[in-house]
Amino acid sequence: MDRLLAPHSPEAAAHNYLSENYFDWHTDHPSVDESLVSGCASYRAFDRYLGGNDLFLVPRTRSELESVLRRYAYDAIHNAIASSRSQLQTGGYSRICHLAEESIRDVLDTGDNAEILLALHRPKEGKKATHSSQDCCSNTRPITKMLK
Repeated sequence: MDRLLAPHSPEAAAHNYLSENYFDWHTDHPSVDESLVSGCASYRAFDRYLGGNDLFLVPRTRSELESVLRRYAYDAIHNAIASSRSQLQTGGYSRICHLAEESIRDVLDTGDNAEILLALHRPKEGKKATHSSQDCCSNTRPITKMLK
């Protein structure tokens, strides 16, 4: 993660601040701190992608990768807004999304970050995709009961 977002980056600082002050981060300001939420959302998007736990369709291109990261950032934004008791200013949601998207683009534009992230979850060459025995496609039992 440090290769993408250094510990002193605004995104990492926002993530650390929200993580350490989870229960009262929203009480410091009368409205939601947009830069704090967007920075944390960007950080969490990359963190979630690096983990790969819920990545079902592996991105093949930079635009697909950016789309996945934006979706992850939107999830983090929604979670932060839902947990906040502060009001969101008019137009705040779109500004937060825009700032998070800008941060994601900046990271992907830096060096070879996009290529590294695309290669991270790509299947190894020469390996065929296999289905496990628990897969839905492996049940070959015929359907005998007719539905009315």
